[in-house]
Amino acid sequence: MESTLICVLLLLNTLINSGHSEDDDGVSKAVLTIHPNSSQIFSGESVTLRCVIQGGGVTDWEYRWLTPSPDQCPQKEHVCIISAAEFSHSGDYRCLGSHQQQDSKWSDAVRLTVTPLPKATLTVEPNPVFPGETVTLTCSVRSDSIWSYQWYKERNDNVVSQSVGHTRTGDTLTISNVAESDHGLYWCQGEIQSRSISSIISDLVTITLNALPVASVSVSPQGLLYSGETVSLQCVIPGYTDWRYLWFRDNQQLPSQTSKAIDITIPITQTGQAGQYRCEGLRTDQPQRSQPSDDIIISVTALPKATLTVEPNPVFPGETVTLTCSVESDSIWSYQWYKDRNYSVVTQSVRHTITGDTLTISRAAESDQGLYWCQGEIQSRSISSIISDPVTITLNALPVASVSVSPRGLLYSGETVSLQCVIPGYTDWTYRWFRYNHHLPSQTSKAIDITIPITLTVQLGQYRCEGLRTDRPQRSQPSNVVTISVTALPTASVKIVTPQGLLYPGETVTLQCDISDYTDWTYRWFRYNKKLLIHSRKTITISLPDQAGQYQCVGMRKGRPQKSYHSSALPIIITDYQPKTTLTSDKEDVFTGDRVTLSCTVESPGWKFYWYRHRPDSTPVTTASRYSYTLSRVSVSDGGQYWCRAGRGDPVYYTLYSDPVQINITERPVAVLTLQPNWTQIFIRETVTMRCDIQGGGDTDWNYRWYKNSPVVISFNTKPEYRISPVYMSNSGSYTCEGVKGNKFSKTSDAVKLTVSDQPQPVLSISPQWLNPGDSVTLNCKVDKTSTGWRFSWYRAVPHRAGLPSLSDKSYSLQPLSDNGTSEDSYTLIPAGPTHTGGYVCRAGRGDPVYDTLYSEPQFLWSGDLQPSVSLTVLPNRTQHFTSKSLSLSCELKGNSTGWRLKRHTETAWLPECVSTWRSITESTCTITSLDTWYSGVFWCESGSGEYSNAVNITVNDGDVILESPVHPVTEGDSVPLTCTFRHQGTNPNPKTDFYKDGTLIKNETTGEMTIPTVSKSDEGFYKCKSDEGESPESWVTVRAPGSSTSVLVAVVVGLVVAGVLLVILLVLLVRYQNRKGSCFNRIFWPPQPQRTNQDPQQDQGSTQGQAPDTVYTCLHGDANIYDTINSSDNNDNDVAGASAAGPSHVTYAQIQLKKLAKKKKEKRNYPKDYPVYSEVKTGKATAAGPVDVTYAEVDLQKRAKAKKKRETATPPEPESVYSLVKPYTVPAAAGPVDVTYAEVDLQKKVKTKKKRATPPEADSVYSQLKPRSCPGP
Repeated sequence: MESTLICVLLLLNTLINSGHSEDDDGVSKAVLTIHPNSSQIFSGESVTLRCVIQGGGVTDWEYRWLTPSPDQCPQKEHVCIISAAEFSHSGDYRCLGSHQQQDSKWSDAVRLTVTPLPKATLTVEPNPVFPGETVTLTCSVRSDSIWSYQWYKERNDNVVSQSVGHTRTGDTLTISNVAESDHGLYWCQGEIQSRSISSIISDLVTITLNALPVASVSVSPQGLLYSGETVSLQCVIPGYTDWRYLWFRDNQQLPSQTSKAIDITIPITQTGQAGQYRCEGLRTDQPQRSQPSDDIIISVTALPKATLTVEPNPVFPGETVTLTCSVESDSIWSYQWYKDRNYSVVTQSVRHTITGDTLTISRAAESDQGLYWCQGEIQSRSISSIISDPVTITLNALPVASVSVSPRGLLYSGETVSLQCVIPGYTDWTYRWFRYNHHLPSQTSKAIDITIPITLTVQLGQYRCEGLRTDRPQRSQPSNVVTISVTALPTASVKIVTPQGLLYPGETVTLQCDISDYTDWTYRWFRYNKKLLIHSRKTITISLPDQAGQYQCVGMRKGRPQKSYHSSALPIIITDYQPKTTLTSDKEDVFTGDRVTLSCTVESPGWKFYWYRHRPDSTPVTTASRYSYTLSRVSVSDGGQYWCRAGRGDPVYYTLYSDPVQINITERPVAVLTLQPNWTQIFIRETVTMRCDIQGGGDTDWNYRWYKNSPVVISFNTKPEYRISPVYMSNSGSYTCEGVKGNKFSKTSDAVKLTVSDQPQPVLSISPQWLNPGDSVTLNCKVDKTSTGWRFSWYRAVPHRAGLPSLSDKSYSLQPLSDNGTSEDSYTLIPAGPTHTGGYVCRAGRGDPVYDTLYSEPQFLWSGDLQPSVSLTVLPNRTQHFTSKSLSLSCELKGNSTGWRLKRHTETAWLPECVSTWRSITESTCTITSLDTWYSGVFWCESGSGEYSNAVNITVNDGDVILESPVHPVTEGDSVPLTCTFRHQGTNPNPKTDFYKDGTLIKNETTGEMTIPTVSKSDEGFYKCKSDEGESPESWVTVRAPGSSTSVLVAVVVGLVVAGVLLVILLVLLVRYQNRKGSCFNRIFWPPQPQRTNQDPQQDQGSTQGQAPDTVYTCLHGDANIYDTINSSDNNDNDVAGASAAGPSHVTYAQIQLKKLAKKKKEKRNYPKDYPVYSEVKTGKATAAGPVDVTYAEVDLQKRAKAKKKRETATPPEPESVYSLVKPYTVPAAAGPVDVTYAEVDLQKKVKTKKKRATPPEADSVYSQLKPRSCPGP
């Protein structure tokens, strides 16, 4: 009744408060003003924020400020002055007043935006400027009109002020009638005088004053002007192109002439002065006028006539003729030359050279004779002079010289040649002879004789002649060149046909005499310059060593030439020793698969080579004309000693055997590439080391090559490791390596595939997500399934705290659950209680240095049970709601608890606070005026210190049917109503409704309602309803044991833990005693009397009737069992019926599991630290015809000291935990003992006792079931 009254009072208080709006009279409100009152504050500017409380009739307020960053405004003061604004001051500002635990309303937010000082921009039009023009300077600071402007020239202190020529209007400065003094540097600056703010000064602009352009008249053509010529006058005004031109002749304007250039045609009859001309320019833009040009006088001259002269004339072929043309003495003329016809122009050629006013004809020929005349031209002006009178050139022919040679045909060394110069027509010639175009001064006769030297074997020379005389013609034409060629005598040469190279005693040598040209030779042989009479053939054969010496030969014939030259002497030299071959190998120590080349060398050529293996006198392995023998892709069997020797001639002459060469062949070493760490999955920014080990490589002086996808990554590395730190996705690929030692290589390693992935994010799951008091909760953290080697860190989401890692949105900090994390991917909360509710996050790391994954997305552990400090209430009070309906959720506070906020978690989002569109009344209450399906989710209340209320799972259904079920867990024995509600309730008042539990039909109703009259734990599950209108979603109904509220649960658990410790100590003493005696004992314990709980009065009364001391029984028989079950009851075995009638009894269950126990004769037991003992102590109330209510507690006994009554307890290592299972059992009334339990005992490993019996393997668990039994009384 008391709790009901409190709830009614809280509800009335809520209704009363909800009836007041925010604008009720008497509520003070803070008003925040800002000076300057501008939406834009510049950096460095002073800002004053003033908080004024309106209403309330109180003056001594204390003020609180909300600023973008901490400590930006002094608390308790109503004025906040920012002396120099910075960018960090940007943001929203709010304030409120506090007076004797009364707060005003928060002021509206005032947004402060701090921007950098702007820079002024100066523009000048026009620039440059011409004298007399007007210039406008414009200064702007963005587009804001609040600025005024200052103008500066040349110096910072030289402010441009208002004057006759300078006008300042707003953002412009106008300079009229610009003069030279206005030239210079200008800049400007914006000012807001009311705020003492100046902009950054503008960039400098130079105003340049340019002089007016000056016009000038150019005349084309230059020089004298002739009658009939056209003269072009051009008005040149530099700098601009859009001029309109004015022309004047004899100071009179020519209105029709407005172009830049004008043409004046001089009449053909006019001579003398043609006029004085000048011009000037006008234009629209600046400058609008040029200065006028100077006057130009046009004078006209009559056309002249050309004069032609020729020297010499007539002319002989080969002579040079010069024609000269002149037109007065003016050098501006060029000339045209004509021959035979007016249109036959003489042009420049090899023999015709035109230079200025002359035409030179070199080496005059027949084609050059004829009529010639000339004419002067000025081509640029298209003017021609009057042509000259014609002149005729006559050509006479020269006599031609010729050379005759005797004898005719080929000439040989030693012969005499006669040359004669013949020139017809004239006799008084002086002759000149030339050899290779060089004059022979001593030869002046008509005929000359030349003796060919006997040693000359090439061309004797090229000869020609010509004649000279005194009269014309003074020279004949030179003769053609006659070439005197000398043919060399054929040369004989002696050579050795066989054998080649060094000659050895016993060999036969063949000599041959070769003579080029001709075939009808007779040969003569000489030894030591003495003729060998019996030899006349081309080849001779001699035997060594008797016929060794120096040999020569010569050829003779009947025709020309009659003999050859003697050959050079050929010495036949004998080597007085038998040659020996030298055998070498390019490699001696090789690997299988390599290539080995053996080389056999001897002093002279022409040999055939023989190769031997193992024995030199064996059959050759191979015979070849090449000196090398190659073994390709050798195997181990190819190793051993090798010899060689050479032979030549017929019969064969052999060299000595070479020294042996040993070829050692070993198996090629294998490169083995390993990845460290050897993880199948690598992530970006981890460190990877590849190691290349050469197996079978002998010594360690290897170098290494590394390949990625076949191309070489590192071609030479002395270390066997290749480190990539940090690694990126671009490093993914297939890697191989090989060892290199000089010119030897190992086998390439097998490829190791490196796959680099993006930084992983683990997935956290919580099982179960809804808390069942006393149960354990397991957190599982999964990383990419292909990756290994992780160590896991576990965190609980708490309100934001400095120094702790935070989520990305900074709404929550992450508090570690353990210092060092776990190597397993799971973490268990044992037992899980209300303090464990909230958000959890995990992260994994591996390697050294540690590489961390991303944080997982938060997962939540919720409790549906009401909490002592706050509870979440739902209005309407149900878990399912229709769309478009309203819903109100409130954090109902108890006691002095404050600072609670409403939170929500859906499948797609975790909202840290109430959304403004929900029309939140306070931070702890939200009203949703129109529900939608996306509002479905779990709602709870959370305090600033991290406490959680009960959670409610809200389902918003857009269908036509919902199930009304309890929002909070229900208590066993309560009556639980379930109602099927329809969106359109009036259309079918009494629909037939089916109710389902866990998918199974449990009841049919026509009223749409069903009631579970006495709910039990077995009724817990998913419920839904179905009718013709549709089907509702499922809702979970949670059933709790009586008195399992949080406060009672905590008190009971604490008490049971203490009692359990005492029970375990006593139980251990019994076990030790049983191991010695093997007999049955009974002990009676008197635990404390149970305390009164906040159950209903009827239950409290029943629990005190017939109360008897709690008794603990243990029955231990021999060594068949090490541990058994202890049952504590408040009923004696002699009064079972009375106990059944009296009501529920208090029962205590205890089970102990020994994970590992060794036994050595009668010595005291040792309990290793690594194998702790765990016990579960369970208490409850058993009735005569129902399940037993059980409360669980866990006692961990870790290590036992020697038997001096002292016991140490410690928390067992998490991976080694062992837990037992206790099952409730229902006993018929008056059918036997009430206190009954089932227990499973996990016996993991036992040592044999004196009585032999089988011991199961350590890995297998043995389970036994304990049933009620009678034990002897005390």
